[in-house]
Amino acid sequence: MTRTMPEPNHITLFDVQSSQIHSIGHDADSNTLAIRFTRGYADKRGPGSLYHYANFSAEEFQAFKEAESLGKHFGAYIKPFPEKYPYHKVAEQQQAA
Repeated sequence: MTRTMPEPNHITLFDVQSSQIHSIGHDADSNTLAIRFTRGYADKRGPGSLYHYANFSAEEFQAFKEAESLGKHFGAYIKPFPEKYPYHKVAEQQQAA
């Protein structure tokens, strides 16, 4: 029997202080960055869609976590480089009824 690596869809996320980003996580085994963006406006903000970004090292994740502004860091060093960090939408957060 061969053992398969778990899918990186189950990366533990940690809430962060950001108007754009709800929570982040990283899987060092697969070098996958997980970002759950913020949905909504003002007092109706909450967790939004979850995306995974490939080829994201532990060192890059540490720099991202320590950034003064996660949104600015994302916009300057991650989002403009889809060839370096290919991404896909993992899940859409369900809205409470």
